[in-house]
Amino acid sequence: MKKRRLKKWAVALLIGLVVFAIALYLLISYIIKINSNPYKLSKLGYKDDEVTKIVNILSDEQIKNDILTMSYDENLDDIVSERYFIYANLKRYLYYRKLNNVSATAVVTMVNANRDRDYYSNMEETDTSKDTLMLVNKYYYLKEDYVPSDLVDIATTYAYSGNQMRSVAYDDLKSMFNDAKTAGYTLIVNSAYRSYDWQKTVYNSRKVAYGLTYADKYVARPGNSEHQTGLALDIVEYGSKTEFKDTDAYKWLADNAYKYGFIERYVESQEEVTGFSAEAWHYRYVGKDAAKTIHQTGLSFDEYYAYYVLNKSNWL
Repeated sequence: MKKRRLKKWAVALLIGLVVFAIALYLLISYIIKINSNPYKLSKLGYKDDEVTKIVNILSDEQIKNDILTMSYDENLDDIVSERYFIYANLKRYLYYRKLNNVSATAVVTMVNANRDRDYYSNMEETDTSKDTLMLVNKYYYLKEDYVPSDLVDIATTYAYSGNQMRSVAYDDLKSMFNDAKTAGYTLIVNSAYRSYDWQKTVYNSRKVAYGLTYADKYVARPGNSEHQTGLALDIVEYGSKTEFKDTDAYKWLADNAYKYGFIERYVESQEEVTGFSAEAWHYRYVGKDAAKTIHQTGLSFDEYYAYYVLNKSNWL
């Protein structure tokens, strides 16, 4: 009898322990759930598919420290899913989207290129240590006294007299022009390195002749011109009276320049991104790796710099 009562007591105890363990497990699971990022995102109003995108792309810290401190935003999941999304730009993306009825792709493109900011406002000095990847535009400037240390004269075989460029790009320029010649096209540089003062003269002459708006659309202000880097070249077909963009020589250059480290800098389809009117003749040396990526992706150099240069440095 005693053994039977003891057995019943042991069974009851065991059942009690199992029930307690299950209850404890459920309690712990619930506590973990209500403290999880997915749960908190859902409580903010994000749907299951939106939550999945967000948690798969952003880190737990990013969600906890930033996303959960903000109110629900219907554009968040689409923006973070963009190929060239940069987390540091998140708040700028969301603000730009609220002001502009454009796609998530357009939002990321414009903000990465700083186009959510006014031209020549809040400018910063460009990082010349980036060397052939330094960015000079309406947001990044070179100092008045900046002069490349490795300028060389361009032989008159490849340029009109008096032009200079950086030696780091010179051999690739010669190879490109020689191969173009073999293909039946004689290319020539009609403008390369320009000092700050030289660019100032060019800019002011346009401003006086046509006004500020025209000058800013077609000419960079002094300090904001790529020509001061010694890496930018204006290229035309020697002896041709046809608009360069309408020549077969241009087509050859557009198709092949990246193989030598050069890119067409101001493409017609990217005017809103670069902030400059199209210049089919303006080529910029960025090195073969960068040029290949830009050619394959269709990115502007402004976008490439934001994602592959600045953003990449934050990965390392």
